[in-house]
Amino acid sequence: MTLALDIFRALADATRLRIFSLLRSMELSVGELAQVLGQSQPRVSRHVKILCDAGLAERRKEGSWVFVALGKQAATAPVAAALDQWHAAQPDHWAVADAARLAAVRADRAASAASWFEGHADEWDAIRSLHVAEEQVEHAMAAVLGEGPIGQLIDIGTGTGRMLELFGDQAETALGIDRSSEMLRLARAKLHDRANTELRQADLYALPMGDGAADVAILHHVLHFAQQPGAAIAEAARVLGPGGRLLIADFAPHDREELRAKDAHTRLGFADEQIAAWFANAGLQLARTETLKGGELTVTLWLGAKPGARLREVKAA
Repeated sequence: MTLALDIFRALADATRLRIFSLLRSMELSVGELAQVLGQSQPRVSRHVKILCDAGLAERRKEGSWVFVALGKQAATAPVAAALDQWHAAQPDHWAVADAARLAAVRADRAASAASWFEGHADEWDAIRSLHVAEEQVEHAMAAVLGEGPIGQLIDIGTGTGRMLELFGDQAETALGIDRSSEMLRLARAKLHDRANTELRQADLYALPMGDGAADVAILHHVLHFAQQPGAAIAEAARVLGPGGRLLIADFAPHDREELRAKDAHTRLGFADEQIAAWFANAGLQLARTETLKGGELTVTLWLGAKPGARLREVKAA
């Protein structure tokens, strides 16, 4: 009863109902909510706090930005179902106006992303020119993971969200984490329409996920930036359930020393034996290795698997 009272009190305001409806479409910063609602940020923040206290929303700080998302389904799903029924009977004029302003927010995000890529295109192209085409890497990764459903996915060091874009449709839910708030803003511009996808600012050594909660984890061109690759692999293994898989795409050993200073590479590639040892220490078995030669740098895919039957397959049986 207490939960129900908190929820109805929180929604007993037109602005908070609008905020709740907006968050069903996409995760938004407090500033973006203020832009859509035409209200000041302090006022919007007060409304958001009330929704958060009732479990209808969640706040996450990323650098100087604060992003707001829907709360847990136990609280939000019944409210969403009721709103859908009522709106079907009598459309809300505010919803039409808010949807138009929300489109402007999406356009702003896309423009910001395009501007960032234009400014960094030379840096990205210089790295890509050293190895096999990224399309081939992605095709090989898709072949390794297979075409079937992959359950709970976590993309570690998601960057602009390309792995979530590539494999999100196969996932029941997908979580992308990155330390960079700038990268996460770029990813949001790309993934705003994916209801099963969440983005969070977090460290690869402290993933925001419980033990055994994921079915598939991906480290795509992330490990060579890590100061402690073994610890990053161990943390990825921690969140995998029985039969869970960790897919790493990174460089084989090379001698391009200038990448340390120019592009902040901490490691100049990894040998198969090194990855296998880290897998073993993390309780993973090296299940598959794929080598993609072409250019000066060789890209390698390593698939690690946690022993045990996948829980989803056991339940299905």
